[in-house]
Amino acid sequence: MGTEIHWLGVLAASVAGFLVGGLWYGPLFGKAWQAARGLSDEALREGANMGLIFGLTFLLNVVSAFVLDHTLGTYGDPDMTLSLMIAGGIALGFVIPAMGVNYLFSRMSFRLFLIDAGYWFVIYCVMGAILDLLS
Repeated sequence: MGTEIHWLGVLAASVAGFLVGGLWYGPLFGKAWQAARGLSDEALREGANMGLIFGLTFLLNVVSAFVLDHTLGTYGDPDMTLSLMIAGGIALGFVIPAMGVNYLFSRMSFRLFLIDAGYWFVIYCVMGAILDLLS
């Protein structure tokens, strides 16, 4: 049993996820995230290979979009509501709880958890919507 992968949708969802990240960790929550992480502007600029960071981030978005597209495909041709429920459910049921465990043991702040968890919920819903529209 296989499902058809919608490569245009996977690519578009990956780009959208990357753009959501730019907005989320830029003008929307960038300063709050930076403060919660305890990072100065200078620390963010020092020693970071941004090409590698952005490249791998995009590649990981492709993996997420690919698996989400495959998962949605196992439901036949889900409508937008079901696609959003599945995508949001994956974020709320798998991604965010796994993050939460790591944040608890790493003793990271609840504020940081909310910023990062919110990002993952939004990105999965955006990817789910795009994959639904382009499937």
